[in-house]
Amino acid sequence: MISPAELVAIDVHTHAEISAREPIDELYAERSKAMAEYFKGATHRPTVPQVAAYYRARKIACVIFPVDSERASGEKRVSNEEVAELAAQNSDIMIPFASIDPAKGRMGAREARRLIRDFGVKGFKFHPSMQGFFPNDRSAYVLYEAIAEAGLPALFHTGQTGVGANMRGGGGIRLKYSHPMYLDDVAVDFPDMPIIMAHPSFPWQEEALSVATHKPQVYIDLSGWSPKYFPPILVQYANSLLKHKMLFGSDYPLITPDRWLADFENIPIKPEVRPLILKENAAKLLKLDGKAA
Repeated sequence: MISPAELVAIDVHTHAEISAREPIDELYAERSKAMAEYFKGATHRPTVPQVAAYYRARKIACVIFPVDSERASGEKRVSNEEVAELAAQNSDIMIPFASIDPAKGRMGAREARRLIRDFGVKGFKFHPSMQGFFPNDRSAYVLYEAIAEAGLPALFHTGQTGVGANMRGGGGIRLKYSHPMYLDDVAVDFPDMPIIMAHPSFPWQEEALSVATHKPQVYIDLSGWSPKYFPPILVQYANSLLKHKMLFGSDYPLITPDRWLADFENIPIKPEVRPLILKENAAKLLKLDGKAA
């Protein structure tokens, strides 16, 4: 069991990019090379047990997930079952989320319920640009219903993505799907499902702040960017209206928590707000503090 009092922070955004059980997908190897160039040398791709050891050494808990983009990209995902099983073996430091392509419809909803029931999955990750869907497409709602009935959070990539950057045609990835305003519809239609908008939502930062300010169950994770690049308006809202709805996330292994935390020390976040962002907000949202979110 995770004990927030013993932690430095809770990272709500880490990736299971390679399997500890299966060979690396050749399509992933090509994309990984392009992403290493985009993220300035982020070449290490750890397995789930290696991620756990890395975070345990730093006294940081982490949410970890694969991304199911098999339909859109042809790239084999790390299985949800593998991530959940390995996270369970490291439950002192690791929280498993799953990823299911909404195009799987009712079969995807069945998978979600099975993962929640049999594997202890604690949330779900969506990447609209990689998965090729608009978050407010009604065809995705049958999957959201399964998540909402369990009271679990759904985490959505928003804004520009480093995935596919500088590849021919952007690797086939369309940025339009990750506009945060589409999540406003989802928040209206699923008012009891916590929604986490991942990343500073470039170039739609103000829209993301608007949705998070207006909808009570919508949060923002600050992953994918070094804090030194945060726009002033994001820092302003983190210090004020959204101080209870901002979450630390790194995007590991693309950005390390070491780098993120070091840069976070140097931006003008109020002292009383820092612990909220680093772990208290996440502990409440993920019900690690023993209280309802």
